[in-house]
Amino acid sequence: MTDVPATMRAVRLHPPGGIESLVFEEVSTPRPQTGEALVRVHAAAITRDELEWPEDRLPAIPSYELSGVVADVAPDAGGVAIGDPVYALTGFDRDGAAAEYVAVVADVLAPTPAALDDVESAAVPLAALSAWQGLFDHGRLEQGQRVLIHGAAGGVGHFATQLARSRGAHVIGTASAAGAERARRFGADEVLDGADFEDGLDPVDLVFDTVGGDLLARSPAVLKDGGRLVSVAEEPPAGIYFVVESSREQLAELTALIESGDVRPAVDSVFPLSDARAAFERSMAAGKAGKVVLQVA
Repeated sequence: MTDVPATMRAVRLHPPGGIESLVFEEVSTPRPQTGEALVRVHAAAITRDELEWPEDRLPAIPSYELSGVVADVAPDAGGVAIGDPVYALTGFDRDGAAAEYVAVVADVLAPTPAALDDVESAAVPLAALSAWQGLFDHGRLEQGQRVLIHGAAGGVGHFATQLARSRGAHVIGTASAAGAERARRFGADEVLDGADFEDGLDPVDLVFDTVGGDLLARSPAVLKDGGRLVSVAEEPPAGIYFVVESSREQLAELTALIESGDVRPAVDSVFPLSDARAAFERSMAAGKAGKVVLQVA
């Protein structure tokens, strides 16, 4: 075990919730329990609506994506050792990583990509795993197939665009006028205006939706017979809605794609841990171009 202080600085969401209820304060440092590792957090990424998730267990530490270094491990925690640089998507039912230390189930921790720094690594797990699971686990996307990605330049969408391209699919994206060029840079073969994406579009094998609403409702019309509709935003009219799950194995596959240059994260902005309120305000603003990340160490 490295020298771990008894207390740490953390951001906690207090009742009644919302940005105004975020407090930067001193709290007890967690200790790893059965099957856990204690991670010294270097950076933690945030998701725009995540302050609504722990409403039944306040006060709570937000942020479920992290990069850092293992500081301690429980005797039965496998796959990691003290000093290992790691990144992960942590469980949504426990305190998160907007703190100097976080206790994490050890088997979700994966080695950080050597090609990325701490901030970039923290920007990967939730969005990239959502894209991977939507395209490949639920969408069964294969080489040579046609995929339509709604929100192709967005947080999940920019990973989905790159992953679909790396799989050898023909990638069609919907994006705003401001995001169209970014979608092309991430590998979209075609970029359409969401207002009329159906017009003249040949049927696709898969629609992967990251936006919801009207775009999702209109999507069944462009599917081939036997085509699949998958959404990470909301329940589709006929298809699959899912919530992302942690996976060390999938993070390892994503790391390989990052190291080969096939996938890269987009970071919009970086804030110190003490300025978490401003970070969450930015995460909810229009016009972002990637993840908002808290710099912890």
